[in-house]
Amino acid sequence: MKFPKAHTLSQIASIIDCNYVGDASFPVLGMNEIHVVTPGDIVFVDHPKYYDKALASAATIVLINKEVESPEGKALLISDDPFKDFNKLTQYFNPFSAFAKAELPKSIGKNSHIHPTASIGKDVVIGDHTIIHANVSIGDRTIIGNNVIINAGVVLGGDAFYYKRRPEGYDKLLSNGRVVIHDQVEIGANSTIDRGVTGDTTIGYGTKLDNQVQIGHDTVLGKHVLIASQTGIAGCVVIEDEVTIWGQVGITSGITIGKKAVISAKSGVSKSLEGNKHYFGIPADDFRSKYKEIAAIKQVPEMMQLIKDINNKR
Repeated sequence: MKFPKAHTLSQIASIIDCNYVGDASFPVLGMNEIHVVTPGDIVFVDHPKYYDKALASAATIVLINKEVESPEGKALLISDDPFKDFNKLTQYFNPFSAFAKAELPKSIGKNSHIHPTASIGKDVVIGDHTIIHANVSIGDRTIIGNNVIINAGVVLGGDAFYYKRRPEGYDKLLSNGRVVIHDQVEIGANSTIDRGVTGDTTIGYGTKLDNQVQIGHDTVLGKHVLIASQTGIAGCVVIEDEVTIWGQVGITSGITIGKKAVISAKSGVSKSLEGNKHYFGIPADDFRSKYKEIAAIKQVPEMMQLIKDINNKR
């Protein structure tokens, strides 16, 4: 998220009532998660395990819960609770507003059709020749391209599933990002695509999603990706062009699926996968390795019997 105008380090510190390290006039342009930060952004970190990663990131302002040495060309915001203060900044720059009466978006392209039961948020942009079916919910600032089909019951722009565990329960990280749907995309009935926390969840050109597909926050799908029903993809995943994912696949957060990879049904993906290969299983692995593993497992009863026979002869 970029701020409407540049702020200074001291101004941001006063908003969240914290100390800072650096020039009071140091420019602050926005705030983002670590995987999408750019110079001028604030990134937050609240665990020593990730201090070095945050300090070395592209962000030039680090919201941190320990006073450490600031890297050259950067500044620090010293907070007792960076998670909570990151939420405070989100609320400050994008406060929640009461739901308004549903209206068609002002920016809607020619020959596009929206079912009267669809709910459209604020500042939504819809391109040409796009069809939005019954009971679709589209969150604020969603961008939808040309020749897109959004089938019944789809939800675009739900909040990220992102929580911090505290002694009293779970603290939610507020979502302020968008969903961006490129041209020639089709989204199947009752699918859900969460908005980014601070950036965009993106569905690339020509991609097709079956019914009941879940796409997590800040995930990026490339061009001509094909995803079958009941697949669940966590946040911050990158799926490159022309990947095929069959039904009921589960994909963990923060990984990359390479171009033209194929993942068979019911697989569980727990690490990044190279492109141009076929994968299956839990955890998912390429076909050749998985078949060898299955073949070895099938030999276990025979080996156990052989060991038993040897022991009986002694």
